Amino acid sequence: MERICIYPKDIQLVTGRSERYGRDLIKKIKVTFSKKDHHLVTIEEFCNYTGLSSQQVKEKLKY
Repeated sequence: MERICIYPKDIQLVTGRSERYGRDLIKKIKVTFSKKDHHLVTIEEFCNYTGLSSQQVKEKLKY
């Protein structure tokens, strides 16, 4: 089953940056997409925000 949501650890894996960077980026994405704190960020929203290909990101997140 394919995941829908992305977490700071996933962003760390994709970008090579720190987990703290991932948490900050998720906060920025939530502001951009007018999401509340308890809402999750999807892989598609992450890709739209960063300009990365969703196919590449999903491939990187497969364990």
